[in-house]
Amino acid sequence: MKIKVDEISSVITSEISQYRSQIDVAEVGKVLEVGDGIAQVFGLSNALSGELVEFEGGQMGQILNLEESSVGIVVLGDYLEISEGEEVRRTGQLLSVPVGEVLIGRVVDPLGRPLDGKGVIETPERRPLEFKAPGIAARQPVTEPLMTGLKAIDSMIPIGRGQRELIIGDRKTGKTAIAVDTIINQKGEDVVCVYVAIGQKESTVVGVVEKLKELGAMDYTIVVSASAADSAPLQYVAPYAGAAMAEYFMYQFGRPTLVIYDDLSKQAQAYRQLSLLLKRPPGREAYPGDVFYLHSRLLERAIKLRDEYAVVPRDTAEDSRDRGLAKAHPDGLGAPEEHRPDDPEGIYHRPQGLERAEAWLESLPDKDRYRVHKFPDSGGSMTALPIIETLEGEVSAYIPTNVISITDGQIYLEPDLFFAGVRPAVNVGISVSRVGGNAQRKGMKKIAGSLRLDLAAYRELEAFAQLGTELDPATQRQLDRGQRMVELLKQAQYSPFPYERQIVSIFAGTQGLLDDLPATRVTEFEEALLRHVDQEFPEYYEELEASGVISDDLAAKLKEMIVNFKANWREEDDG
Repeated sequence: MKIKVDEISSVITSEISQYRSQIDVAEVGKVLEVGDGIAQVFGLSNALSGELVEFEGGQMGQILNLEESSVGIVVLGDYLEISEGEEVRRTGQLLSVPVGEVLIGRVVDPLGRPLDGKGVIETPERRPLEFKAPGIAARQPVTEPLMTGLKAIDSMIPIGRGQRELIIGDRKTGKTAIAVDTIINQKGEDVVCVYVAIGQKESTVVGVVEKLKELGAMDYTIVVSASAADSAPLQYVAPYAGAAMAEYFMYQFGRPTLVIYDDLSKQAQAYRQLSLLLKRPPGREAYPGDVFYLHSRLLERAIKLRDEYAVVPRDTAEDSRDRGLAKAHPDGLGAPEEHRPDDPEGIYHRPQGLERAEAWLESLPDKDRYRVHKFPDSGGSMTALPIIETLEGEVSAYIPTNVISITDGQIYLEPDLFFAGVRPAVNVGISVSRVGGNAQRKGMKKIAGSLRLDLAAYRELEAFAQLGTELDPATQRQLDRGQRMVELLKQAQYSPFPYERQIVSIFAGTQGLLDDLPATRVTEFEEALLRHVDQEFPEYYEELEASGVISDDLAAKLKEMIVNFKANWREEDDG
């Protein structure tokens, strides 16, 4: 075969003309020292605070300290596999985690790596661990209830979607039980739950996961675990990872989410450990000065996003997120108040915006060509239930007071009540919800209005009565009522009450219909009563569930039914 020189020379000429030199330029440093999860690295002079770096052996780390001649890096993995003199490479990225539907039902570590043996998690979506919380303009007031299924909380300390409610108390007083019951109660509510276990024993986390599986709650739950056996850096980043995973559903799909941080006092201890190793100056209780910022930037991410509406062409897809399709009002922000948009692009915000958008649509001459559209990525929420463990009831310690000042209320669990058999052991005097009745369903608000004050007064009278003083009839009646309400609000773990059952139960107590029953038999009577309504009067439950309110007519029917049932129950008992 004859070689054609012209062809060969043209190919070589073409290859030379297309040649582009590709040099892999990366800033590389060297490990000066490593120990206790911290690496000091020399040479990364352009590194950024919070940047992700990669060690020679594949371990990842995050830069926390920028010093004059070196950077302090927390190692997100096994620091024992890193040795002095190893290369460290900048990635130019911030720390992020995988997010998406594929994580639901899974147990992962704070970096999104599976811990449940169900295989690799494959998702193209990632979110940064740290994310700036939106400002006031992007939010709306918390008005939608997030029911816990616990009578004592839903009646007296209501929680709303988008709220931050602290659960605080000594160890072994039922803090995790309240959080897990709240997750279980979200079944069928389209709420994505994220349970973040920080510094817990692995056996405890396994027990929680097994219970959630058993009750079908893992179908909408992600568990993020940084156990006590994990390094301090992983315990430090775990809550931010849980928040990022929930934010994906809130910002992309406008869904309600619930995140439980169990518990943030362990995260603060891990951060204190890192800070002392990084030689940051210690302050009160040896915590660094920025420990408040540690929790505030996490909990500020809990939010109720504003609803966004627009008048769009009728053929716009229901799942469209394109704000550019909005028909801008010709008068812009100068339009009459009854149909004035909230921004120049013609977007209407929050629930009142829907009324204005509909009013403007009605005023259009060609209104048949348009419709009002709610953007599906608006109106989502993230509810945060942080847990803080106190030592010997010391609520005024540094970390508890920090988190109390950041959150919108707290549920305080008292050891004395817990050991006396009151479960959940909620102290109604210290516990508070700063959102309050705004996030409570109207029916509950109506029947439980004075319950908090009555129980707080009962606790004071109880202490007085123990002195053996003779009490007047009115005080004795108040004591008797309080005693029965305490019994009525007791609830077994893993058995949350639906709203309509709570209403019937609390109605019986607050109306004084249980005052003539022995206190020891209140729980037994309550179970029998609810079973009776289930079988004989299911329409009462249906009406309560549908309307959310208790009408005067329904209240009268309920009262008559409870009185008749009590009489029959007593007769059967005597017989």
